[in-house]
Amino acid sequence: MNKKSLPLPLYRASQVRALDRIAIEEMGIPGVCLMERAGSSAFTVLQSCWPKARRIIVLCGIGNNGGDGYVLARLAYLAGYDVTVLQLGDTAHLEGDARTTYESMVEVGLQVQVFAEKKLTIVDVVVDALLGTGLDREVTGEWRKVIESVNRCDCPVLSIDIPSGLHSDNGTILGVAICANTTISFIGLKQGLFTGEGPDYCGEIYFDDLKVPPLTYKQVKSPVNRIDAEQLKILLPKRSRVAHKGTFGHVLIIGGDRGMTGAARLATEAAARVGAGKVTLATRATHAELMNLTRPEIMAYGVETLEELEPLIDKASVIAIGPGLGQSVWAHTLFEGIKNLHKPLVMDADALNLLAKLPFRLVQGVMTPHPGEAARLLETTIVNVQQDRFAAVRALQLRFGGVCVLKGAGTLVADDKGEIGVCTFGNPGMACGGMGDVLTGVIAGLLAQDFSPKDAARLGVCLHGKAGDQAAIEGERGLLPSDLLPWLRYYANPELEESVSC
Repeated sequence: MNKKSLPLPLYRASQVRALDRIAIEEMGIPGVCLMERAGSSAFTVLQSCWPKARRIIVLCGIGNNGGDGYVLARLAYLAGYDVTVLQLGDTAHLEGDARTTYESMVEVGLQVQVFAEKKLTIVDVVVDALLGTGLDREVTGEWRKVIESVNRCDCPVLSIDIPSGLHSDNGTILGVAICANTTISFIGLKQGLFTGEGPDYCGEIYFDDLKVPPLTYKQVKSPVNRIDAEQLKILLPKRSRVAHKGTFGHVLIIGGDRGMTGAARLATEAAARVGAGKVTLATRATHAELMNLTRPEIMAYGVETLEELEPLIDKASVIAIGPGLGQSVWAHTLFEGIKNLHKPLVMDADALNLLAKLPFRLVQGVMTPHPGEAARLLETTIVNVQQDRFAAVRALQLRFGGVCVLKGAGTLVADDKGEIGVCTFGNPGMACGGMGDVLTGVIAGLLAQDFSPKDAARLGVCLHGKAGDQAAIEGERGLLPSDLLPWLRYYANPELEESVSC
């Protein structure tokens, strides 16, 4: 199963343990049966991903993750594979179902061996069954040395349930972690696989619910979900033949101080590319006349005072402030003009830095901080934000209201209902200046078309990420924010998506 068909709910480790307990105690599925299914499913993935592999090494710890590894090792051995099981931790400490699967493996003639790095040089695939989802402290000692050895070797790695060393709840690295080519997760997808450093370490993600009855999942609800890309087709219907420019709203972008005109221009064109009826830019008078030379559809006005800004605000249905705004006296002046608005508002970049100094709550708006801006808003450090992105985006939403988009690998969208959406689109090529300005324009353009702040934010990050992925087909390095603009138009018209290679 690949990422496109993964389930939407994401869980914390404690929630998956609760699902596991319900399946065993209330649904009557023996724990060892679940372990057998997990090991069998992992072996199937190994065969599918590496059909020519014959020599495999299975690294096993002494917990349930190791138990899954013993099952895979036994099945591979019986199927004629050359299998080596390298054990970390004393097997005398094995308990319960892991002890049972270990003994089943030994009964067919397969013994565990002590780890030696040189053994990694004669193998087709390494299976990581060392540390499971319960890990919550830094990996040290022999365990760390083994993981570092695996990461140095050239052979592909399959991680069972989660790459060892990756925190399952927040996607941080606990000192060191296995860098897997493929990860198969069981019963419930772990939320740390999809944000923070998780995407860099998991490789391609597969999932198996191990035939746990659907009723089990009704007893453990999670507020965190992957954002469903299929909503693109639902939320963006074909337009009425009698529509006019007023039907699709009027976006006002505020920004573009001296030397930062490009940011405002990118946001402005992005709003137009996703379908806003009209887009106006309020910027410095010294360069306003230059802003629409190559994009005449933009209405650009030179604004130096609050009095000059107010008529533009009155005409607009949505306001976006921040791209290239700066933090000058001019920026402070325009920022004051949007503090008490009762219109949809998108805040990004320097508007967020000003918000950190002059805080107020958003009535109906979206804020889109990157980790640095989030740290300033929360009066903490970037490290703290990245150590638990889920906690950070919740805290931002609670403090400032509206909908919060925490950008980065696995962008998070938190709404006022306590729900968090995780975007699984996007790529490292998008890590360059101006990408956030494009996202600001995308979300503002959707708000102008009467999307709710939640839907505009969730749909916006998907459109943005998908456009970035399509633009990156020609290479991630050197990808420019403006490269996304043509693709935004395609993905804002779902009926065209069938003709776009993904």
